Amino acid sequence: MSASKILYQTAATATGGRDGHARTADGAFEAKLVTPKELGGPGGDGVNPEQLFATGYAACFLSALKFVAAHQKQALPADAAVTTKVGIGPRAEGGFGLTVEIEVSLPGIEPETGEALIAAAHNACPYSNATRGSLDITPVLV
Repeated sequence: MSASKILYQTAATATGGRDGHARTADGAFEAKLVTPKELGGPGGDGVNPEQLFATGYAACFLSALKFVAAHQKQALPADAAVTTKVGIGPRAEGGFGLTVEIEVSLPGIEPETGEALIAAAHNACPYSNATRGSLDITPVLV
């Protein structure tokens, strides 16, 4: 993608790492960052990068579903929902890696239609495209 094709760009700054603070440049979002107990931190009030990634991916994937459904003239149920589960752990090669699971709920949609919409959304979603080849993600209809 060339710079002249960018439709939207934002910026965020984090200070203090996992036990710090994050804020978007426009001030629309601010968060206290806290390392979860499972990773040796104090846990408690605040969010962590995996939660932020899971939230962003879920919202983006649902938007991609709406986009492909509209182009296919298929109505999505008002209670359509996407849940992403993001895990972190050590990699055999060193460092840490992520796992991502995507569960999609499309009440009232026939399974075959739902699975086709999910596949098209996975192809259209910017988060899916950014992680393709580095994470093994297969969205499932639940």
